[in-house]
Amino acid sequence: MISFYPGPSRVYDGVPRWTADAYKKGILSMNHRSAEFMDLVKETTALLRRKLRVPKDYSVLFVSSATECWEIIAQSLVERESLHAYNGAFGEKWFRYTQKLNPRSRAHSFDFQAPLDPSALNLGEADLLCLTQNETSNGTALSPRLLKEIRTRFPQTLNAVDATSSMAGINLDFKLADVWFASVQKCFGLPAGLALLICSPRAAETARRLARNNHYNSLAFQLEMIAKHQTTHTPNVLGIYLLYRSLESVSSIRETDALIRRRAAQWVTFFKKHPRLSLLVKEDKVLSHTVLTVTSSTSLQTLKERAKQKGLLLGEGYGPWKETTFRIANFPAHKVAEISKLKKFLAS
Repeated sequence: MISFYPGPSRVYDGVPRWTADAYKKGILSMNHRSAEFMDLVKETTALLRRKLRVPKDYSVLFVSSATECWEIIAQSLVERESLHAYNGAFGEKWFRYTQKLNPRSRAHSFDFQAPLDPSALNLGEADLLCLTQNETSNGTALSPRLLKEIRTRFPQTLNAVDATSSMAGINLDFKLADVWFASVQKCFGLPAGLALLICSPRAAETARRLARNNHYNSLAFQLEMIAKHQTTHTPNVLGIYLLYRSLESVSSIRETDALIRRRAAQWVTFFKKHPRLSLLVKEDKVLSHTVLTVTSSTSLQTLKERAKQKGLLLGEGYGPWKETTFRIANFPAHKVAEISKLKKFLAS
């Protein structure tokens, strides 16, 4: 079965071999306070800086999921209130989750068919602005130009960015925000169970100043431990090792970005010519390059069942679009032949 689900999705072909290597090398039993583990963290972090262009002064933390990142950010970085700008279900879920911990947190929703207007953002007393760079539920994205405009307009405000469906797929300028996070089961081409939380020096300073240490995943404590190449908890050591091995084998993010954008453009052309299928998002300026959300004039259930019989797993619709769309992942691990097979099926 070839999974085009937008996470968990297709994993790299090397995962079985790397997992077997981990078993042979004793990685599965590795002590997370050992020198060997600290070396693994150092080497993996160095590869992330080299392959994804993570700045040298940004801290890289290893946690369990993007959802855990929501909690860490809400508990450790919100002094007064946060403002959440979103146009889809995952951005809204982040806001709802944060509001349970910080009732003063506010929402700014905008139309998913148009770019976010930075001038419409009313920060008020918000000391943290939360953005979803790639909205997996509807197949939209915030452009680098827009992120730069927001950064310039609100230079004193911390920015946190959910890049779960785009990190390791497109070339992100990490300097445009203070906090970035993503799970590995999407563009990283790995099994679920590991996420990255990447923090700027300013975010780290804020976490240390607020010193919210009354919960197990305190950001201040995590930063203290990662400075020693350790984690606050027993981590997913296998997940970190698989991340290390995959980063060794992938191209630079600039090359991957070019590949993903080229494939996305080909998908756009394909759906513009299709008689029954079309993209949910009509505005090219907000279209995601890594997640395509598709509507159909025929039965979606029948289409998905037929695809499964052909060994193709399509992503279900999500949120308000659950019953009216399906989603296609455009991730680096997908192969040319697999994409061609899916296009041939959809064209039939």
